[in-house]
Amino acid sequence: MPLRPGESPGFLLWHATLRWQRGVAEALDPLDLTHVQFVLLACIWWLNTHDEQPNQLAVARQAGTDVKMTSQVLRTLEKKELIERHVDPADTRARLLRVTDAGAALAPRAIEAVEAVDVRFFEPVGVGEATSFLQRLATRPNE
Repeated sequence: MPLRPGESPGFLLWHATLRWQRGVAEALDPLDLTHVQFVLLACIWWLNTHDEQPNQLAVARQAGTDVKMTSQVLRTLEKKELIERHVDPADTRARLLRVTDAGAALAPRAIEAVEAVDVRFFEPVGVGEATSFLQRLATRPNE
């Protein structure tokens, strides 16, 4: 017998995700970043601060994003002067990514804004519990 929408975990997850995404979009709007721009900037910033200069493929893998879409968004971040792309001397087809000074200043502020959304959103169940549950879901093998 089919579940009613309010009893379907997938349907509820969809609605919870939409509500969370609206909160993130509102938090990032004053910083002139979309959610995807934020994720890619934060990934590049994080990798750079851990002595890595990733290429587009490495950032797409880290972010879990489509490589072609990642390329388009990276061009936008470059136009906003938040990242730089340089030819990889080891592979002239690849571009190495580095945050600019402006990107390095913006990334931590954006992360703080998004983390504040997370704290408010997940407060009813606790951030630690929510993180543990979502880690289990995210790392579960596909069937």
